[in-house]
Amino acid sequence: MAYQIAYAYTCHTGNVRANNEDNFWCCGETMQAENQGTGGVHAGSTSQNKLPVLAVFDGMGGESCGEIAAYLAADACGKYYQQHKADIKKELEQYLIESCKSMNHAVCDYSIKNRIRSMGSTAAMVAFSAESAYACNLGDSRIYQAWNGQFRQISTDHVLKSSMFGKAPLTQYVGIPEESMALEPSVVEMECMPGIRYLLCSDGMTDMLSDGEIADILTREIPVNEAVELLLERTLKKGGKDNVTIILCEIAEQEKKNRFLQWMGRRKTARQSV
Repeated sequence: MAYQIAYAYTCHTGNVRANNEDNFWCCGETMQAENQGTGGVHAGSTSQNKLPVLAVFDGMGGESCGEIAAYLAADACGKYYQQHKADIKKELEQYLIESCKSMNHAVCDYSIKNRIRSMGSTAAMVAFSAESAYACNLGDSRIYQAWNGQFRQISTDHVLKSSMFGKAPLTQYVGIPEESMALEPSVVEMECMPGIRYLLCSDGMTDMLSDGEIADILTREIPVNEAVELLLERTLKKGGKDNVTIILCEIAEQEKKNRFLQWMGRRKTARQSV
């Protein structure tokens, strides 16, 4: 059965940082390397049959390398989607793994050509085929699921278990030197049922809000755009110390009228081709 997917997204520099090292890919929407965020919450809707892909990227590296890495990852994500969209129908899990490899190559290639020793980006992705959905991540940008009052983290935090100072280093990310470490994205198959919500976000949000605070908003019966607005508002009120990127989608059963109109359109097209 085909589903409709309502989505909303935002990207904000936060209260402290002057530049934005986050980026995203949401049903074809993304940002340039130098940006000041989305300027608010944007929303839309698409069909599962259109094979949508949603992704959040959080760049790392000094001297503007973070925003370049996030942009390169988002750009490679979009290009790979345009070139290999048909593969989503065949093998969605393998599509995501190969997409991560393509993003990693783009960042590594830029790093080598420009003699940059350290740059990279996290990646958190959700992709839909006509029959299923998968989550994929590298790093600590997270993916959550909310459904029927329940809330859980889907993604895996790729971080060292202990760190003496500051945040723990990442063990997986986009931009791992291809000759030194194996790229191992975490991939999870997910449910596709009406009412399920999937949240993708950078650590600019999860460092400010606890899972309980996120769950409190995500499980409310409010539209996805209002939920994103609340999540951003709470994050900024709690300090907003980092850039914040949020994408929230909700699965809804396609209305019978819409399915009938689509069937009529396909029937008309078939007659015209005879």
